[in-house]
Amino acid sequence: MNDKLTGQTVELLQAMIRNACVNDGTVESGQEIRNAELLADFLSASGIDFEIFEAAPGRASLVARLAGSDPDAPSLCLNGHTDVVPVSPDGWRHDPFGGELIDGEVWGRGAVDMLNLTASMAVVTRYLAETDFRPNGDLVFFAVADEESGSAYGARWVAENHPELITTDFVLTESGGLHGGTAAAPTIGVRVGEKGVAWRRLRVRGTPGHGSRPFRSDNAVVKAAGIVNRLSDYRPQPAFHELWEAEVAQMKVSDDKKAQLLDPAAIDDLLETLPAGEAGHIHACTHTTFSANVFNSQTKTNIIPDEVVLDIDIRTMPGEGPDEVQAHFEAALGDLMEHVELEPLMNDPASISGTDNPLWDALQRSVNKPFPDARLKPGMTVGFTDARVHRDLGAVAYGAGLFSPSLSTADYSSRFHGNNERIDVESLALTTQLWLDVVNDLLG
Repeated sequence: MNDKLTGQTVELLQAMIRNACVNDGTVESGQEIRNAELLADFLSASGIDFEIFEAAPGRASLVARLAGSDPDAPSLCLNGHTDVVPVSPDGWRHDPFGGELIDGEVWGRGAVDMLNLTASMAVVTRYLAETDFRPNGDLVFFAVADEESGSAYGARWVAENHPELITTDFVLTESGGLHGGTAAAPTIGVRVGEKGVAWRRLRVRGTPGHGSRPFRSDNAVVKAAGIVNRLSDYRPQPAFHELWEAEVAQMKVSDDKKAQLLDPAAIDDLLETLPAGEAGHIHACTHTTFSANVFNSQTKTNIIPDEVVLDIDIRTMPGEGPDEVQAHFEAALGDLMEHVELEPLMNDPASISGTDNPLWDALQRSVNKPFPDARLKPGMTVGFTDARVHRDLGAVAYGAGLFSPSLSTADYSSRFHGNNERIDVESLALTTQLWLDVVNDLLG
């Protein structure tokens, strides 16, 4: 591994964390222009061509390109988002926007999700430009805004307004690279697909009145509470995607449990017996989920509210669309459905990419340089990434990366949107080298 490139990745990651491009879902937040300009300054010395696009004031994405010599050769996009989610500083041991290097780990919001990958992608892109690398096919580096709130001011906007700039045969982005399997059969995870996302805004109506006379009132908050309870209690039928059997086969559980995890009639009973964290993950892998995360009622203490707005985070299984989401609501809410107005906020179906292609083979060969016995393990992620936008443009898109064997799945997962987010320098070195090896293998 190249110590100089690793050092650049560490320093660039620290600077990106300190820019605090916090995306809270409002158009005014994010201000990814700070990271876009930082990356532009970083790349400018290499002479690479790049452009910055603002979908809204301050909501900036950068597209850089190393043009290929053969228009018929495969092209590759390295997609890294530059925004991060909000943070509760009181829960952190160190400044969440300090970007400090402490005991071999870079601390800060975005260190895992996913400024670590974005920084390493930028370092590799600049290095290739500085060394006069001429790829066979185009190499695109896409540093993108607004991934954390649905991509409307980032990948979606660029795909709708400048699709030719980010349309490539292959894409690498976030959420892979963890070690698994056994000592005899080690694996490296690659996210080849993801569940759908169908966010909905629910408006619950009532009748205003004086707070001193609540008896038999038509209180929108009371109705909304009932709706949230029913969504929380709702138990949709399990559904197994095409990769589920292979994922279960890799789990370190008994054969009896594996059989239950593959049995639609048994899996829900099994989930009731498992620890909360394990059960939550398996449930998300096998069910459409509903999470009531935003509750707004604009009123004052002595007024019975006539409207409550609920935002529901819904993640759908493959094959489900708006009609299926509507059916889920009707099944969950029953008679309360007549009190609800549904407004779609997002309607992106589940998506998946195959593994019989040159990118998969290049990833496998590149992973085997530091880990000769490891095999790539395809999997689905229960969250969403910008990979879905690129799949809509026709690309094969994977969530990749390469982390230290010492970074457990549990620790990695807890740092996503959690307290004390951090990444070790070994993982930064491995991932930087991975991008370099894949580009040379696929495009060299």
